[in-house]
Amino acid sequence: MSTEITERQQEIINVSLDLIAESGIQSLTIKNLAKKIGFAESAIYRHYDNKIQILLAILDFFKQNTEPLFTNQLNSQENALIKIENLFYSHFEKFSTSPSLVPVIFSEEIFRNEIELTEKVKEIMNKNTKILKTIIELGQKNGEIRNDIDVSHLSVMIMGSLRIFIKQWYMSDYKFNLIEKGSELINSIKIMIKEQN
Repeated sequence: MSTEITERQQEIINVSLDLIAESGIQSLTIKNLAKKIGFAESAIYRHYDNKIQILLAILDFFKQNTEPLFTNQLNSQENALIKIENLFYSHFEKFSTSPSLVPVIFSEEIFRNEIELTEKVKEIMNKNTKILKTIIELGQKNGEIRNDIDVSHLSVMIMGSLRIFIKQWYMSDYKFNLIEKGSELINSIKIMIKEQN
């Protein structure tokens, strides 16, 4: 269970994200961080034991920011297609305002040898996917989403396209407007999963 973070810890998280945005995730070291914030390395160690602890804190920060988005959509009175559309938009907005979250959230290859980080990413993905599946199931029951495709396949198609699209935006060095182009993707997904009456 995550505890409240201090103002100083939040500052370390924010500066870490700035550092990642400027020079990539590999540049996140305690030495670089201390230099950028402007205090001794020992001051960082008072708050976080190492780089892994900082990355875990960033993942927790992302988790706390995105979990309510999924829960709010699950509990909303909108139809399932609108709920999924809202989930996409809220992610596009989140990443547009904090693009340095992308290489952290989608760095499975970097995390491969770090069990704690892998587990944290898995925990976030599993929880969000579970809520998405519930939204899809409700949509199928209400005749809003096609029910000739398995719920788990639909959730992979939806989450997978979201992840790949955001990663393409990041790999292009943010060359296109994520929210603008994202609305085109959302429309395509809605056409694909909508129940054909």
